[in-house]
Amino acid sequence: MIVSPDELVRYRAELAENPEALAALIMLEDCEGDLEDAAIALALREGQEPDQSEGWLDGFAKRWRVYVCQSGVRGHLETGAIALGIQLLAAEMVLPVDLATLVAIYVQKTGVETFCKPLEERL
Repeated sequence: MIVSPDELVRYRAELAENPEALAALIMLEDCEGDLEDAAIALALREGQEPDQSEGWLDGFAKRWRVYVCQSGVRGHLETGAIALGIQLLAAEMVLPVDLATLVAIYVQKTGVETFCKPLEERL
């Protein structure tokens, strides 16, 4: 999944007040917009040990699906208020802001409804 230069500009503007989120965007830019590569690099920096290089971000994001889909995070991501979604995700789930930033971008790019659908089907 690639984040375009135009999307990076938009995210930078939205997250201008959050230095940790901006650091995630710098890593994303360094990885030429490759969300998976940036997430793995940040995870390693945060002391995580990704066990695979393909699909790691998908699996990591799914760990937070219940919270993302059943809280205010979902609403913020659906309306495009990514800064508030990241803030809630990082605060409530004790997730580093830089990784929460990439998870939020991943969920938005996947489509919030698509990301949450498997959870809704189980309810």
